[in-house]
Amino acid sequence: MPQRVLGMILAGGQGTRLSPLTSKRSKPAVPFGSKYRIIDFALNNFMNSDIFGVYVLIQYKAQSLTEHIQRGWRFGTFLSDYFITLVPAQMYRYEELGPVWYRGTSDAVYQNMHLIDNFDADYVAVFSGDHIYKMNVRHMLEQHIDNRADVTIAAYPMPVGEASRFGVMQVDERMVVTGFQEKPKDPQPMPHNPLMALTSMGNYIFSRKALDELLYSTNQDEGAYDFGQHVLPKALRDGYKICAYDFHKNPIPGQEGDNTYWRDVGTLDAYYEANMDLVAVKPEFDLYNPEWPLRTATEFSSPDKFVHESGDRTGQAFNTIMAGGVIISGGTVRDSVLSRRVRVNSYSSVQRSVILDGCEIGRHSVIRGAIIDKNVRVPPGTQIGVDLEQDRARGFTITDNGIVVVPKSYTF
Repeated sequence: MPQRVLGMILAGGQGTRLSPLTSKRSKPAVPFGSKYRIIDFALNNFMNSDIFGVYVLIQYKAQSLTEHIQRGWRFGTFLSDYFITLVPAQMYRYEELGPVWYRGTSDAVYQNMHLIDNFDADYVAVFSGDHIYKMNVRHMLEQHIDNRADVTIAAYPMPVGEASRFGVMQVDERMVVTGFQEKPKDPQPMPHNPLMALTSMGNYIFSRKALDELLYSTNQDEGAYDFGQHVLPKALRDGYKICAYDFHKNPIPGQEGDNTYWRDVGTLDAYYEANMDLVAVKPEFDLYNPEWPLRTATEFSSPDKFVHESGDRTGQAFNTIMAGGVIISGGTVRDSVLSRRVRVNSYSSVQRSVILDGCEIGRHSVIRGAIIDKNVRVPPGTQIGVDLEQDRARGFTITDNGIVVVPKSYTF
């Protein structure tokens, strides 16, 4: 009989390091790549891998994420196993403590074990909802089954200096995990490459029995609520078979070469750079692969429009991606990402910037190296990203790399 696979996406994170983009929305709901939300990439990975039963576990500031999924990620009603369902903390456990939110990644799944029981899953794919990447989950599942593993962890080699932000694992020659440390201060390098460490992507496949046993036993310990910090180390101690899955060997239909692009957009600089990756002539992360479609909520926007052609007053854009309803009215845009209904007025210049929905750039303005959140009207003659001290005086966030972030609906 075919194996029953249930997807669970962890989408409840606050994303404090992405503030002010997360001041009114959760991290997975942050817009990305002109027309998407960050959560869309995890959802597309499941859909393109023929995993159609998915629960999205939500928590902090979830209204924007809820509306996005309800508007754009609905199946029909005839097949009961085809669904994408939002799951807030519903207090199915800890009744004696009163209302209890998800207290960690494993606790979020533990509080919803009844959903796994109802689906009668043979395998559960627990994936993070806040990274940018493509992944054929079926291929990882096939390896998990072939290895007769209890747990399989998606693994990504990373420079040692950056690895302390993630779980770090050690493996033998068969990719069986022999050690795991969550966010170690001094990550252990890979045996054959002292500059790199093997990190966890936060994506796991569990065999049902192992997941049941591990969550029930781990959650008996007060404060043990996290997969990386508690569940995986316990699984190793108790002799469960844990295998690492080499993400670079993950095959994506229509894509040549190794699958190497995975970005944790947990900081403003990382978010900005991931957006800038998209405007390269040949981007490593390809949005245009018809064999791996990237779906999102549909919004009926007007066509994009470029108007005026007279000297400095010419509507033009170079190395730029944009969603629907954008009007470049006599301004110039270079190396940028423009979301829906952005308007750039005459004689303005936008360079290496991310402009979100509904923003308007006034005449004679200069925008450089900026992220401008939704519905901001930039007055004529304004400069952003030119004089950082002036930007700081306005109350804008300035990142370590000098990117200026203008909050949603800011009024000048």
